[in-house]
Amino acid sequence: MPDTDFNDRTLLVTGACGVTSRTLVRALRRSPRFARTRLIGTDICDNPFALYEGLYERIWRVPRLNEPQRYLDLVARICERERVDAALVVPEPEVLFWAEHAMPVPALLPPPRFARLAISKARVYDALRGTGLVPEFELLTRDAILSGAGDDWFRRGAWLRDVGDGSTSGKGALQVHNLDEARAWMTLNPATDRFMVAQVLPGRNLACLLLYHDGQLLKTGSYERLEYFMARTAVSGITGNICKGRLVNDDAAQAVSLQAVERLCQATGERMTGQVTVDLRADAQGRPRVTEIYLRQVAAASAFAQVPGANLAEALALVTLGRADLAGPREVLFNPDNR
Repeated sequence: MPDTDFNDRTLLVTGACGVTSRTLVRALRRSPRFARTRLIGTDICDNPFALYEGLYERIWRVPRLNEPQRYLDLVARICERERVDAALVVPEPEVLFWAEHAMPVPALLPPPRFARLAISKARVYDALRGTGLVPEFELLTRDAILSGAGDDWFRRGAWLRDVGDGSTSGKGALQVHNLDEARAWMTLNPATDRFMVAQVLPGRNLACLLLYHDGQLLKTGSYERLEYFMARTAVSGITGNICKGRLVNDDAAQAVSLQAVERLCQATGERMTGQVTVDLRADAQGRPRVTEIYLRQVAAASAFAQVPGANLAEALALVTLGRADLAGPREVLFNPDNR
């Protein structure tokens, strides 16, 4: 087998039925190196459409992570039976679980303490407090907000967001202007006991993907969100999924992203590895600020696969299989008019 051909390997993709995992697989298939690689999926299988899409040779149903021993035992049996060479772990709770446990096959993951910190927006913001890398914010309980603690924030207009582990900005997020709006939003999100009240950032909406190995940044790619899918169905106009965007080379966004990751690694005392996505929004002066950090690729990352040398899914698989030397250039220059 040529050392640049991985079509006789077997890769496990976790969260196989999810949107992000499926777009990662489609991007992987655009690489000649992985066009015929055998792909096995695991998932809780709540999305039956994905079971019949044909992206995987087989999908195994696994338990949720609240049954850790059952999950561990079944994943070990799957890897042995399917002769899995390596895993691409996608859902953030699974990234954290795999990072914190001895698993049966290699996977390129952020270090465990970093993953535990970054999966929570509250912990990320606390760790970056006072650095200028995140917007101004305050963490408030439901009772504190109802007692008027957020009134000064709301008069200026502020984001009111869920800060549960693994949540995203599309969940429990609304720009509010008074206590009545905050009260109404909390009524619609009764399971959330603690909220982040944060400064509204009016500028560009960006994301920066970073792929690390053994403390070294190997590959990066950034994009800008221009329009949101079904934006009119969300009160905020932001649904978390974009329908129009562009690939960008943004030095400022990359610099802020790298600083944020470096500071979190300093806080945890770890060398960075694995792939993360840093979401950013520019303030009124155009300076990017970190809004959250994902422990994975995001669905829009599939767009990079259309540009030679920029396929981040291919690079992730290559580094996971021990071929970081084939990951290609750190950054590819994009046509500024792309969409």
